[in-house]
Amino acid sequence: MDNIDPIQYGKLLAEVEILKDKVEGMDKDIKQLLALANQSKGGFWAGMAIASGVGGFLTWLGSHWVLK
Repeated sequence: MDNIDPIQYGKLLAEVEILKDKVEGMDKDIKQLLALANQSKGGFWAGMAIASGVGGFLTWLGSHWVLK
């Protein structure tokens, strides 16, 4: 333990700080991507509900007006 080079130790500490900053930045990016994915998932299901409603209405319309 007495053979620790202060210059190498300083470089190591600097690299650790840089890596910590990068990991924090990646954490923020991942959270933003997750929020975006959740929004698009909700939008997808809303679109499916609208398409189902329109399709059901057109089917009802076709069976009650056009076919009679």
